[in-house]
Amino acid sequence: MTGTFDRLMRRIPASIAAALLAGVLFKIGLEICVAAEQQPLLVVAMLLAYLLGKRLLPRYAVLAALIVGSGLAGVFGLLNFEHFELQLAVPEWTTPSFSLAAVISIGIPLFIVAMASQNLPGMAVLRANGYDVPASPLLTTTGLTSILLAPFGSHGIHMAAISAAICAGPEAHEDPKKRYTAAIWCGVFYGIAGIFGATLAALFAALPKALILSIAALALFASIIGGLTQAMSEPKEREAALTTFLVTASGMTLFS
Repeated sequence: MTGTFDRLMRRIPASIAAALLAGVLFKIGLEICVAAEQQPLLVVAMLLAYLLGKRLLPRYAVLAALIVGSGLAGVFGLLNFEHFELQLAVPEWTTPSFSLAAVISIGIPLFIVAMASQNLPGMAVLRANGYDVPASPLLTTTGLTSILLAPFGSHGIHMAAISAAICAGPEAHEDPKKRYTAAIWCGVFYGIAGIFGATLAALFAALPKALILSIAALALFASIIGGLTQAMSEPKEREAALTTFLVTASGMTLFS
């Protein structure tokens, strides 16, 4: 509400914010290399399908990779639907209770983590994609929503980072003014995921890990490319941007 976070964000150069975003996503992008060690044929086929899709139907490149990967996983006998069962999530009431110890030992650390790992990259995503929006109203809205929904277990309402990188990018829509539709559909699918949570968990368990890692990495390729491109766009800021990218991508922690 004081605008401190907004002023802080505006002091961060766009190249640094883009490098921060690229570093966060780069760690996920690297998982495709880990997946290739486990299932090289599967991953290479998915990568080729993605590259071919980018040339022919760019918007459906990730879907093409998923279809090819799922098909090959079935051919290779990597799918295991033994424990798969269609189930609906059943709400279970938990009476909330206040604890000062929980506020100090859990609440404050979660706040710091949310600000550093979600809200800051989330604003960087928006700025990197040309959305120059003030941070204060967004943080106020997410904070008040967290307070209202905390008694029902939904206490972590914050800015999106990774999903925002997908929804706010040019692949969501060529017109930046119409990319909000991707966020709406993302919310719809989140709702479906919540209703069929147990079913989706069983579905992911049935899929090979290499497929899941690969499709997650491929879905972020465009965002990583965009972040790196913008990070290196200003010659005078390249060293700082590169340092930001390397530190973020490394996952290093100074105090643990």
